[in-house]
Amino acid sequence: MTKLTLGSHPFLLGFEQLERLVERTAKSEGNGYPPYNIEQTSESSYRITLAVAGFAEDDLTLTIEDRSLVVRGRQAEEPDERVFLHRGIAARQFQRSFVLADGVEVAGAALENGLLHVDLSRSEPERVVQTIKIQKA
Repeated sequence: MTKLTLGSHPFLLGFEQLERLVERTAKSEGNGYPPYNIEQTSESSYRITLAVAGFAEDDLTLTIEDRSLVVRGRQAEEPDERVFLHRGIAARQFQRSFVLADGVEVAGAALENGLLHVDLSRSEPERVVQTIKIQKA
């Protein structure tokens, strides 16, 4: 008996990369920093909210790399003259990636009260019906 995988199913022609995408996403970093929410704000839009308390706007970068939204945070080094009795507030760099489907674009981003909001929108593809002419052999 042959095992059918998602990318090799006979009705899913050209979807081989989907299986690689699922594997890549599963292998992505498993740490929980910074925590985030993903919400659907309408039928064709989403919002990712990351808790980035302590990061200024200049400490954050958002890029699109190979259909992935990559959010990076890097804080400036603090002077060593401070002595902490307890340090519970994270002050470390991070990188968090989100794979975007075809047609999903970043509509904007805003930093508000320690929360970074990234708004995404999905454009509806144009419905095209194409007739293929059959040639005689």
